[in-house]
Amino acid sequence: MSDERAPPASARKLQLLYSDAVADGIYSNFQVVGNNETEFILDFAFVQPNSPKAKVRSRVIMSPKHAKSLLRVLSQRVADYERRFGEIPLRDPLAMMSGGGGGGLPN
Repeated sequence: MSDERAPPASARKLQLLYSDAVADGIYSNFQVVGNNETEFILDFAFVQPNSPKAKVRSRVIMSPKHAKSLLRVLSQRVADYERRFGEIPLRDPLAMMSGGGGGGLPN
């Protein structure tokens, strides 16, 4: 039996591999987040100016633990951005949506 152990997770680096399509990325100017007991669903959409429709370009489904981890890293990155470039102004997130809503589980 070998006495070798795997290095701790903090010492390992994960190499991310991207297909060409994924590396190109997508632009999203509208997001819908829904959840149930076991998962969070994030829909990323694009709304054309003066259009009543938004095309969902990507859907990401994750566990509650991964959603909380994403929240933490996004919060930190936004805080870093605002320290460097100033506060990001926000409009009312429901202003774009007729009839309000958007908090439910996406279709």
